[in-house]
Amino acid sequence: LRLEGVFFPSHRPTGCRFYWNKLTVVLGAQWGDEGKGKVVDLLATESDIICRCQGGNNAGHTVVVDGKEYDFHLLPSGIINSKALSVIGNGVVIHLPGLFEEAEKNEKKGLKDWEKRLIISDRAHIVFDFHQAVDGLQEVQRQAQEGKNIGTTKKGIGPTYSSKASRTGLRICDLLADFKDFSMRFKNLAQQYQAMFPTLEVDVDGQLKKLKEYAERIRPMVRDGVYFMYDAINGPPKKILVEGANAALLDIDFGTYPFVTSSNCTVGGVCTGLGIPPLNIGDVYGVVKAYTTRVGIGAFPTEQLNEVGELLQTRGHEVGVTTGRKRRCGWLDLVILRYANMINGFTAFALTKLDILDVMDEIKVGVSYKLNGKKIPYFPANMDVLQKVEVEYEKLPGWKSDSSACRKWEDLPVKAQNYIRFVEIHVGVPIKWVGVGKARESMIQMF
Repeated sequence: LRLEGVFFPSHRPTGCRFYWNKLTVVLGAQWGDEGKGKVVDLLATESDIICRCQGGNNAGHTVVVDGKEYDFHLLPSGIINSKALSVIGNGVVIHLPGLFEEAEKNEKKGLKDWEKRLIISDRAHIVFDFHQAVDGLQEVQRQAQEGKNIGTTKKGIGPTYSSKASRTGLRICDLLADFKDFSMRFKNLAQQYQAMFPTLEVDVDGQLKKLKEYAERIRPMVRDGVYFMYDAINGPPKKILVEGANAALLDIDFGTYPFVTSSNCTVGGVCTGLGIPPLNIGDVYGVVKAYTTRVGIGAFPTEQLNEVGELLQTRGHEVGVTTGRKRRCGWLDLVILRYANMINGFTAFALTKLDILDVMDEIKVGVSYKLNGKKIPYFPANMDVLQKVEVEYEKLPGWKSDSSACRKWEDLPVKAQNYIRFVEIHVGVPIKWVGVGKARESMIQMF
């Protein structure tokens, strides 16, 4: 028996299946805030299942539909699609008050029946209020000891992943099981943190009362996530989409450590965060802004601390969705994109916010790094080394015309087309979409 170039013995076991549904994955290829929500929203309209696999409500995705702007932090962006199921996988850390607060805010904007479309993995870890308080206390401690902090969102993400790694964390399945046992473990965890941070105050009884209420609200949504994904992959044909949070340069293993998030936001996090085999991953799309931004502190080789940076910040409305902090801005860095591609193996890129560059006379693109006068083919792991790299730039002429009304490749100014082709050639990844505005229809599909 031959199937898609693969030979199977004719004596195969009865009932053996030779088809499965592959997952389409959308990941950030820079320091986050690339516009992943918009790409997910585009693909979610045709998807049956949309999944989050890592991170927590430190992520911030903005989606504009019919003139309404929705902000998502824990809910998958695909929750807008009333015909699809949305999944919060085991790799996500969940702050239950944050989840319901976010849902209520978006309900006021028109989101309906979200609780009927949401599935939560029973293996997901819970972010408690004291995790969030500890996140803030740790930042104060770092500032006092080292004179610098990490710039976390103070949403309790790091402390929760720390609890998970030290095997003292509590999961959704624990909350829904014996509440007496859960309460005891909750008290023990709170006491551990209070021993480390004497100023930490925890209203144990008050929080447990709220958690008991949340348990009943989420109970209908909770499933065994591994079996749910297995069934979805091996069942009838379905389009399954995975929405990455954060981005490659914020990955706990591959990002600009220690100024990173606490989860794997590269492609490996999809497998561990949902409980699926690598074999089931199909297309992996990287989302890239037409320039570079990052929130918080840490090395940023192409940063422009001048009028160019200010122009990008102002025109691009570069303010963090989760934190409200101004984003640092700089030229597009192709070294970062090549590095992100080494790890993720992108099928194609979505290049967003091209229209922000419309007013530039000249556009620079970082094409390589030099260290001590020599070109280096890798992205440095050590942040002190990264601070010292010299960026080699290529200059491209600006197109000096409005691209925001363009809806086809042919509509784009020739110099804008050249900019796009330059990125494709130098990174070796095709660009499938080009974004020239906020709305759904502002994404130009190339192929």
